[in-house]
Order: sequence, then structure tokens, then C-alpha cells
Amino acid sequence: MVDPLTSVVTLLQPKMAYSKIVTGAGRWGVRGEFDHAPLFCCVVLEGKLRYTVDESQLVVEAGDFVLIPSMSKFSASSFEVPLEHEWQSQPALLENGEHRNGSLSADADVRTLVGFCHLTSPDSALLLTLLPKLVHIRGDLRLSALVQLVIDESRSQRPAKEVVLERLLEVLLIEALRSSNNAVTSPGLLRGLADIRLASALRRIHENPEEPWTVALLAKESAMSRSTFFERFSVALGITPMEYLLSWRMALARNFLDRKKTIAEVAALVGYSSSSTFTVAFTRHTGMPPGRYFKSRQNAGEGNSGMAIVAL
Repeated sequence: MVDPLTSVVTLLQPKMAYSKIVTGAGRWGVRGEFDHAPLFCCVVLEGKLRYTVDESQLVVEAGDFVLIPSMSKFSASSFEVPLEHEWQSQPALLENGEHRNGSLSADADVRTLVGFCHLTSPDSALLLTLLPKLVHIRGDLRLSALVQLVIDESRSQRPAKEVVLERLLEVLLIEALRSSNNAVTSPGLLRGLADIRLASALRRIHENPEEPWTVALLAKESAMSRSTFFERFSVALGITPMEYLLSWRMALARNFLDRKKTIAEVAALVGYSSSSTFTVAFTRHTGMPPGRYFKSRQNAGEGNSGMAIVAL
């Protein structure tokens, strides 16, 4: 049985690129915008603060974990909303290596560990459309244990501290994505997998993407009427069943092309009856024909694409 979440995470190829301790003191606010939206995660170690990410607002407190697969515009602030002149573009770097928002002389009343991930897959933008825009987890026992490990390591002075923190944050990422039962999420794959009936259809799509799936067939897999399935799927995932199927097939197609499979082979593997129909669908969805995509990947090499990291 193919696990849809494992499929997506495997293709995303997440790699923790950067992590740091960020503290806040007094009344403060920091805001900015990323040119290339990174995957962002945050563990709240002490205190509480407000986040506004792409117009979604939430209050987070000690023990919470926040995951934002694709963050562009953001703001973070003290629980008491700052005045306009108190907003910063980035925190100050302290002598101890921590980053500070607000007063530099006062004791910190909020402490967080934030991390940024590179998504090394060339399909990251496409795959991120399958994930929720925001995951906020509170009260999950397994995740709480991992968070405690992160807290202990962040306060230690043990050798290889930074390496251990990066690995722990990578594990937190995976655990957060599969802890959908205790997560407050926006529409996306996690919400769909939390619905037992929709999860059946999602597993079938990922197990057999080459099948000639229709809404009626997927509804049958979910033991629902066609109209009920269509509405329930669209609300939970934020896209229609056929849009999800197409996005997943195109992500797989690009992965197969990277592995040097022929266009005819790829077409068959992702459910197209001929190379020409696959080429039309691939071109419409990705903006270039599969042959040109393959050549562009060869010319670019197999190195990871760079990503700007902005202080938060």
C-alpha cells in the first residue's frame, strides 16, 4: 500500500538549511517578504506570540509547533500589538548567537527555534500545492516529545549542537506532516488524509496513477455518491479530484523524466494513452514540452537550486 504523504515528502526531498534561536522582549514586531518562499517551521520554547502568514493569523505558545510549507509575506509580533514605529525588518544578532526582536537590554519573554528547509526537488512548487498552507499543532504527545528534545538541545552546549538541531527539525517536519489528527490545517493533503473515506481515494491515486481515474470511479473507492465525493474532496483539499490527480501525475512525470525515462514510458506510467496526449497535458501544466524540460534539466545539472534565506 502506497502512503500518499510519504510519496509527496519523498519527492519534495526536504533538507534543513538553516536554524536559529529567536527571542523577543517587550513590545515588538518583525515583518518582511521572501522572494523565494521557503518551507518554514517554528517551535515555541517559551512565552507566546502572534504570527500573520499570507493573511492567516494565529497565536502560538510554548510547546506549539508551526509548519508553513510555502511562506512569502509574514509578520511576527509580541502578544501585545506593537505601534507602527516599533516594527523591524529583521531581528538583531546578539553576542551569544541568538537573534532578538524588541528590547536588547530586557530579559526575553518569548523564545523560539525557527528553521528553514530547502526543497531540493525540481517539482517543489508543484508539490507544495498538494500540502496545506499552514499547519499548527498543539497537544500531540509524540510531537511534544520531539519538541522537548529540541528544547533540551537548544539550551545545551554539547558538541555538534547545530547538526543535531537540524536533524531534529527534519524529524519534526515529517512528524508534523503526519500528525494531522491533532493539527489545525488549511485545505490540503493532510485534511484529506484525516477523512477516512477520502483517504481511500487518495491512496488509490498514489498506488495506481496510471489507472483511467474518473470522479465516479474515485467516488466508488470512497463509498460515496459522485456529487458528495466531489464536494467533500474539493472542500478538504482545496482543489477538485481531477486537479489533484493531474498535479500528482505531472509531479511523477517530471521525476520520471529526471530519471531519463522516455516520453512514451512516462506517458504510460502516469496514465496517458499516447505520447502526444501526455505531451499536450505536460506542456499545458508545466509551461514547456517534456523534451525541452528534460534538456533544461540536463543543461542545469543535478545540483540543488539556491534559495534566499531572510532573517525572521
